[in-house]
Amino acid sequence: MGKLTVRALRAVLAVVLTGTVFVQALMVWALVSGSDPEDGSLPLTPLRVVTILGIGTAQVVLVCTWRLVTMVRRGTVFSHAAFRYVDVIIGAIVAAALVWFAVTALNAPGQREDPGVSVIMGGIGLAVLGVALIVLVLRTLLAQAVARDVEAAQMQAELNEVI
Repeated sequence: MGKLTVRALRAVLAVVLTGTVFVQALMVWALVSGSDPEDGSLPLTPLRVVTILGIGTAQVVLVCTWRLVTMVRRGTVFSHAAFRYVDVIIGAIVAAALVWFAVTALNAPGQREDPGVSVIMGGIGLAVLGVALIVLVLRTLLAQAVARDVEAAQMQAELNEVI
């Protein structure tokens, strides 16, 4: 991975992380201050809490991605240390899907006349879980690459002994 690519990715990650922290801070302020009274049409307090949690899951993924990019740049991504970040990313994506299902459940009572919206929202939650499965497959590929790297290092050590 080139320096320009790493810098560009880090810039995007930093901008997105800054934006999510700003939005999350505004949501916490609205929740704590009570300056936006609920009119009864939607349960705003639970939606705010769920939104704050959902943004938190995205922030976890951003930080772990930053760490993995750092490992790629240093050439240490094919090590057992990378699994920690990939596992956290998988957990955060699953948590995001659960948060989305909570949003779907909070929204469902208002959709009794047209349940299609709730079905679509449930489908989006399943798609998010599908992303977690894709990352799990990529984790398996990382495990195979780490195993090959260890095997190659062992073979190189044996070859050095022979020479």
